[in-house]
Amino acid sequence: MEIEKRSGQLCLFILVIVLSYSSPGNSNSDNCVYALYVKTGSVPKAGTDSNISITLSDPGGKSVRVSDLESWGLMGSNHNYYERGNMDVFSGRGPCIGAPICRLNLTSDGSGEHHGWYCDYVEVTATGPHRPCGQTIFYVDQWLASDAPPYQLTAVVDGCRLENIAAKSGRLVLRNSLGSASM
Repeated sequence: MEIEKRSGQLCLFILVIVLSYSSPGNSNSDNCVYALYVKTGSVPKAGTDSNISITLSDPGGKSVRVSDLESWGLMGSNHNYYERGNMDVFSGRGPCIGAPICRLNLTSDGSGEHHGWYCDYVEVTATGPHRPCGQTIFYVDQWLASDAPPYQLTAVVDGCRLENIAAKSGRLVLRNSLGSASM
């Protein structure tokens, strides 16, 4: 219920941002606004100091990449992102891709004193000029770490191969097929 309420408010917020940036003289009027809620797990040592990047893709293979997700952070300059139990909020503009957003690639660079990170989920909302607001929730439920199963610094949740995915409208919910042990 909390996610549904927040999602409706987020769509309205993003639409206001898009409309304010899509004036006729604006050269970025073909860009979309992406908003992300990233939930770090509550298991011990779930937080990280590493740089996190994200790539979002559509059924046609088009994608938008953010090489440093923290650069899109909305939590304030002194906020410590990706800490245990945190819900961090990010937003930025990028090229519009098709709907629905059905693939997430989440990658840690493994840097920092505490490199391991347990990501619970990523909720993505996207909209742009003359485009409906689209939402996808990616349940990652995985460690991005070299010292915890599945011993990978990348998590991929890919629903783009699902039957009729391009015809989906409304909220899309995808789960990671890779099982992972919680520490």
